[in-house]
Amino acid sequence: MQTSHKRNPLLPWLISLPIVLVGVAYVGYRFSTLDCAVPAISEFLILGILPLIYLILMYLTFKSQD
Repeated sequence: MQTSHKRNPLLPWLISLPIVLVGVAYVGYRFSTLDCAVPAISEFLILGILPLIYLILMYLTFKSQD
């Protein structure tokens, strides 16, 4: 008889969290080392708001599957 194990519904979110954080760190590093003048609002949107919105929406998607 086979027993089925219930998988953690947040596992994809937990896997993608470090990927997003590494991406933000890389883009932040590139912004800081390039000599082009990137407006501060663009840096804030790219490094702060977009990853936050992505993680929130993905969390809500996986929690609604219960």
